Amino acid sequence: MERITSRRNPLVLHIRRLGAERKYRRAQSAFLCEGDKLVEEALRWTGGVETLVCTEGTEPPEHCPADTRLVEVPEEVMAHLSTVETPQHYLAVCRLPERALPPALEPGRYLVLDGLQDPGNVGTIWRTADAFGADGLILVHGCADPFSPKTVRATMGACFRLPVWESDWDTLSARLAAAEVPLYATALREDTADVRELSLSRAAVVIGSEGRGVSEQALSLCQCTVKIPMRARCESLNAAVAASVVLWEMARGCEAL
Repeated sequence: MERITSRRNPLVLHIRRLGAERKYRRAQSAFLCEGDKLVEEALRWTGGVETLVCTEGTEPPEHCPADTRLVEVPEEVMAHLSTVETPQHYLAVCRLPERALPPALEPGRYLVLDGLQDPGNVGTIWRTADAFGADGLILVHGCADPFSPKTVRATMGACFRLPVWESDWDTLSARLAAAEVPLYATALREDTADVRELSLSRAAVVIGSEGRGVSEQALSLCQCTVKIPMRARCESLNAAVAASVVLWEMARGCEAL
């Protein structure tokens, strides 16, 4: 195991930039995974761990791949590397997975996020989509970076198990049509249907951004819109909560759970 003690070490500088800069993560095709449980998840689900950094005196997990670079650092250097106030024992540099929409989508259940800016919401929805057996999460219209440290933490390991793709509306619409997967959106208009009354076992449902809701472009492509029944005095739900309700309705009666 290597030992690094200087904050000016090239690996330390590299990790700091991975934690802070989206463009750098994309250019390097790498992202950070922090915390004992998340790193264990990355190793368990072949998360592409390139480098594993351990706090001084901590042994690496037994199932760490032989080709992973192992580095030991003092606690103060780990604190310098970490993006959280109280770092744990492990920090990993992982390979960034392919994010382009596949040339062909399988008929199934997809959640589409339309311009969601909050990384905590994106990560929570990703985690919920994995729990309820969705086939993929699709980000459109400038969503938060799915591989920022905050988003990755919020996924609680789902980022290593469920694919996330980034697309534009034209490409996504064409791929869904080819797979005969209808597109719905959580919004109100004349054709709005109760989410409990639609068959969502084969569908893609759009969740709009926290501030603006579903975009006009998304609405123009949707077969119909869906509503989540609630008290009249309540105007809307948090995006992650709305996504959870939709995902539950998608999962009901399916063999995925």
